[in-house]
Amino acid sequence: MTSPSCSGRTSTGNLSRMIATLTTLRLRQATDSLIGGGILACPTEAVWGLSCNPYDAGAVARLLALKRRPVEKGLIIVAADTGQLAELLAPLSSDQRAQLAQSWPGPHTWLVENHGVFPAWITGGGARVAVRVSAHPVVRALCAAFGGPLVSTSANVTGHAPARSAIGVRLRFGGRIDGILPGATGGARNPTAIRDLATGRIVRPA
Repeated sequence: MTSPSCSGRTSTGNLSRMIATLTTLRLRQATDSLIGGGILACPTEAVWGLSCNPYDAGAVARLLALKRRPVEKGLIIVAADTGQLAELLAPLSSDQRAQLAQSWPGPHTWLVENHGVFPAWITGGGARVAVRVSAHPVVRALCAAFGGPLVSTSANVTGHAPARSAIGVRLRFGGRIDGILPGATGGARNPTAIRDLATGRIVRPA
């Protein structure tokens, strides 16, 4: 699967054009790739990210190897809507669910008690998982087409700057990933902050 050489940031005026480029055929190809263990590059709120099926151990291991990222550091999960995270969010208090609802969809990532919903290769072996319902149209379209949440981690080798364009993704990973979706980043300067839902503490600043 190939894509145009898209770069730059998303403006309100080009959101509809961005979604229009994600044809049913292209999304079906992307979904088939994810189901088959593929890794796809996708624009997110601030940088380009790499996505795969969080329940596919082989795909996650391959992604971690590409990034040279230790599994213990864990990975972020993105979803199209809260319904895709229903099992994870069910044990939360009504106040906690309301807090999430106020911040989603949007560039807000939260650490939530995992309760065994996601495997250890996603949580890094910890008791919590980092999750976000994205407002980015390409991320949401991909999760919706896949029918569930996906891994979303910056498109870079650990310790190096993340890609901010499709060209940057190609320069970093070449043919070692399975596709690049069309689109542009959402215009945020930095990747999303990560906040602990239980304490409100900022674990990773934006």
